[in-house]
Amino acid sequence: MGGQGRVATTINNFKSVFEKEGAAFIWSFLYFFSILTAYFILRPIRDAMGIASGVGFLPWLFTGTFFVMLGVMPIYGALVSRFPRHKFIPYVYIFFVLNILLFWYFFANDIRMDVVAQVFFVWLSVFNVFVVSVFWSFMVDIYKSGDSKMLFGMIASGGTIGGIVGPIIVTFLTGTVGTDSLLLISAGVLVFSVFCVLKLVGLRKDDLAGTQTDSEKAIGGGMLGGVTEILKSRYLMGVATMVFILSLTATIAYFQQGDLIYNAYSDTDERVKIFGMIDLYVSIGALVFQLFISGPLLSNYGVKAGIIILPIITVVGFALLAISPTIGTFIIFQIFRRASEYGMFVPSRENMFSVVTREQKYKSKNFIDTVVFRGGDVANGWVYNLLNSGMGMSIAKIAAIGVPIAALWGILGWKLGRSHEEQETKQMTE
Repeated sequence: MGGQGRVATTINNFKSVFEKEGAAFIWSFLYFFSILTAYFILRPIRDAMGIASGVGFLPWLFTGTFFVMLGVMPIYGALVSRFPRHKFIPYVYIFFVLNILLFWYFFANDIRMDVVAQVFFVWLSVFNVFVVSVFWSFMVDIYKSGDSKMLFGMIASGGTIGGIVGPIIVTFLTGTVGTDSLLLISAGVLVFSVFCVLKLVGLRKDDLAGTQTDSEKAIGGGMLGGVTEILKSRYLMGVATMVFILSLTATIAYFQQGDLIYNAYSDTDERVKIFGMIDLYVSIGALVFQLFISGPLLSNYGVKAGIIILPIITVVGFALLAISPTIGTFIIFQIFRRASEYGMFVPSRENMFSVVTREQKYKSKNFIDTVVFRGGDVANGWVYNLLNSGMGMSIAKIAAIGVPIAALWGILGWKLGRSHEEQETKQMTE
């Protein structure tokens, strides 16, 4: 009866929130659907291009991504400081649409594809982090903490469905329209996300006409304010550390994936298909988490419960790889790992920013999502290359190293989740 009571309570709470935030929820859902569909149309192409010169070249691509990120961050910080969100967010997405059209021109005319392929890998890695980070910053800004716990998992499922639709488009249209036309489709879908942003801004102006004025103003402060805010907050330092460890474990898994697929498949088209297949099953698994697990778990047990599931799966997955480092074992591990990341860990992590200031939501969060995460990619990519190529360590041995790291990650996540609950309770009583 207790379990049935919790389910009934969860359903009633969701109905109550949906009655109040139904329109915003639908546009948020479509917003995330559009940006993830656009991304997942491009992702299998990027991954195939990334290993075209061998897995040993990936650290260089990761390094390039990081330095591009460093160059872009001050520009983004300046935009956040000077423009209200209803202006700078559409600017960010329109800028990326123009980038896609430029790549389409090079692809369609087969201009220096050896170089363009590498630039495209770096660009898409930056694109993914920025568009998703901006999305979640916007979400934690327009929803109250209690509503976000109930809705974020469902909103995230919009992106997951986009993660299913994108690979399906690639699978069925690549042979018919060609890779260059896929870029145009992706650009068109991304344009729709700008429309969703404008609709959400309009809803908030209508719903909160008298109280929304302050949040529509430019945030102000310096363009590197996000860094100083992190250094002043033990909580944000902990979140940054957790994201770095996430990057470490994800990089180990990504490089292992590249090694196994590079050795098992020699043809680029076959590699694109296998990458697309993994993406498809990951998205289906993430959708299950988001629809049936994320909302009830976060509402009943808090952020800390959602945070630790991914580290637990990572511990088990690396342990299995240490015993049986085969492509079959890895694909199963990768599907469960990434599905739980997108379906549970991401909504939980984004909820952690519901108790920080607006400047921290946009600046500090974006710094963590970009520079910390991609900086971790660079450092961890070279470490993997050193262990694998330099020291001759096998995939199994590297996986074994990942086990205690993932365990420490879980402990940190649990403590941060408890800290989030304490700050949330404090804000509610003030």
